[in-house]
Amino acid sequence: MEPPSPADGPRDQPGGTSPSLGDNASDEAATVPVDVAPTPDQAPAPTTGKSDVISERRTAAHLGGGQKRIDAQHARGKLTARERIERILDAESFEEIAPYVEHRHAGFGLEKERHAGDGVVTGFGLIDGRRVAIFAQDFTVRGGSFSEIQAQKVGRLLESATSGGLPIIALLDSVGARIQEGVWSLAGFGDLFWHNTQASGVVPQISLMLGPCAGGAVYSPGLTDFVVMTRGSSYMFITGPDVIRTVTGEEVDVETLGGAEVHAATSGVAHFVSDDENGAFQFTRQLLSYLPSNNADDPPVLTPDDQLAPDDEALDRLLPASTEMAYDVRDAIRLIADRDSFLEVHAAFAPNAVVGFARLRGRVVACVANQPSYLAGVLDINASDKIARFIRFADAFNIPVLTLVDCPGFLPGAGQEHQGIIRHGAKIVYAYAEATVPKISVVLRKAYGGAYIVMSSKMIRTDVCFAWPTAEIAVMGPKGAVSILYARQLAAAAPATRDAERVRLEGEFQERFNSPFVAASSGHLDNVIYPRETRSRVAAALDFLRDKQPASLPKKHGNIPL
Repeated sequence: MEPPSPADGPRDQPGGTSPSLGDNASDEAATVPVDVAPTPDQAPAPTTGKSDVISERRTAAHLGGGQKRIDAQHARGKLTARERIERILDAESFEEIAPYVEHRHAGFGLEKERHAGDGVVTGFGLIDGRRVAIFAQDFTVRGGSFSEIQAQKVGRLLESATSGGLPIIALLDSVGARIQEGVWSLAGFGDLFWHNTQASGVVPQISLMLGPCAGGAVYSPGLTDFVVMTRGSSYMFITGPDVIRTVTGEEVDVETLGGAEVHAATSGVAHFVSDDENGAFQFTRQLLSYLPSNNADDPPVLTPDDQLAPDDEALDRLLPASTEMAYDVRDAIRLIADRDSFLEVHAAFAPNAVVGFARLRGRVVACVANQPSYLAGVLDINASDKIARFIRFADAFNIPVLTLVDCPGFLPGAGQEHQGIIRHGAKIVYAYAEATVPKISVVLRKAYGGAYIVMSSKMIRTDVCFAWPTAEIAVMGPKGAVSILYARQLAAAAPATRDAERVRLEGEFQERFNSPFVAASSGHLDNVIYPRETRSRVAAALDFLRDKQPASLPKKHGNIPL
């Protein structure tokens, strides 16, 4: 169908005729074609009034709960939701969604107080030019209490981010569920948890705790990949101090119960702690620089820079002369990785294990290591959980795993056994065996018994296994082995020669069983290398394994140990 000609008149007029211009209208004006645009000084401004309304609505929405509550938020040393978003994202990159939606409940004064956005700001933006999804709870609106509408807004954001392959950043500051909404608020939490679970392993999820988080609200950050807390201003707990005092009589303050230091060092809930909100924002931007946007992407790759190469010859001088002496394994990581690239995760929790991200010739690797400077690097319950979860994250997001082994075994004791070291230790085996990303291990010194098996050994399908000449790989160390295997022989020896006989037997055992060349001769090691060669050998192995495409048996999913 052809468009109407000027003579046909506008289609919305009866009979297709032009509206009357009045008796005093000039003939010239009456003959102006309807499809000819008027000049600027003649142009009407039909949207001027609407634009004013939009401006007014935006201003009201940006005020959240009002200026007094904003001032109170600032007085507590905290930023507002929108200020937080502006600081963490690239300048002027935030695109908000659903800014005007309000709650629909009545009772307990809810019908008298409605705020655009209902206490949460949601949208998309850029961090270092990369797209992210972000939401921030607004404490100025009913303490940021989680409502039915908050659940709808955040749920839609998470759904879009998951399907679009965008990292999700949550800025949390809330008193918890909105009690006045009853089951609607509780159902909202359930919907949020479902979306967190669907996004898990598909896109990275990072939670920044910038205020309180109590009750059921804690499970959302608990389901995300990383939790960042701010020292002195954020806390998390399921049951608060008042309830604990009433039920158990125990006196505990908020900081001791669920502050940042407690969750970073004791519970392991927090992966990182920052001194303030700005530090948390900068750290989150740094963390994202190591992560892919989703599970179909590879981590960001930087151009190799020879100036970032460490003094890898210092690795030859790293280990103490005595195997009984400690050293900091983080020094080994820093001498293998690109200079200043190591970002430790969970640094204060289970310090007998070290995990974190680093770059090797510009490529991101996930580093796992035993820490001889704390409990001799033994594996215990917390270290097992820490290592296993980090490996599973790396595997989900296509990050190769580099393991540095120096472990005398699992921590002995009735306490560990009764608390389930078996099932916790099994998580490490499961995580390594399940992982399909390139896996490379280097035995630096001790690798005894079950610890050798679980720490990325050849038989749980590690791709490349190296060892330094100082490596000791066996069921146990020479002293323990000789005490068991030669107990009668030593008992029969003359007291004057017993110590010398023990030393001789330990030396024979060391040469026969503990030497890395014994493991290499049986194929359980791929090579024995000089420490100074580690960086180049690992980099070459990662390059060869870059296109690794393993085949897995079809199944819904495995059943990870409890």
